[in-house]
Amino acid sequence: MKRNLIIGLIGGLLYVMTEIVWRGYTHWSMFILGMICTLIVGSLNNYLPWNMDLSIQMLCGSLIITILEFITGYIVNILLRWNIWDYSHMPFNFIGQICLMYTLLWFLLSLPVILLDDYLRYELFNDEKPHYKIFGYQLVLCY
Repeated sequence: MKRNLIIGLIGGLLYVMTEIVWRGYTHWSMFILGMICTLIVGSLNNYLPWNMDLSIQMLCGSLIITILEFITGYIVNILLRWNIWDYSHMPFNFIGQICLMYTLLWFLLSLPVILLDDYLRYELFNDEKPHYKIFGYQLVLCY
C-alpha cells in the first residue's frame, strides 16, 4: 500500500505538471486521474509477462488511459458540469471526452510511465530489475 501511495503521488504530480506545460492549467481532479493512470499503467508488467514487447504494453497503456479519461470526463464534464476539457472540436472525438489524437499521445506517454514505475519499484523497493523486449530484442536499462 505504501509503495502504491508513493508511486501514485509521484505520477499524479507529474501528470498535472505535464498538463500545465501542455495547456497552461490543470484541475485538482487531474491529479487523482494521474495517480490512477500511473498505478494501472505502471503495473502492467506485473500482470503481463516481461518478455511481452514494450510496444504492446504501451498500446495497453494508451487504451487504459483513454478509458479512464472517458470515465473521468463523463463524471466531471457531463454529470458534474465542471467543463474541465472539451474535445468536441477535435476530429474523431467521442462525446467530446476522448479523441484519437490524445489516444495516440497516451501511447507515447505510456513509455515514460512504464519506465518510471519500474525504476521506482527497483530503486526504492528492491523489486526485480527491469528488462524489456523491443521489436524482438531484449533490452536491460542501466539504472
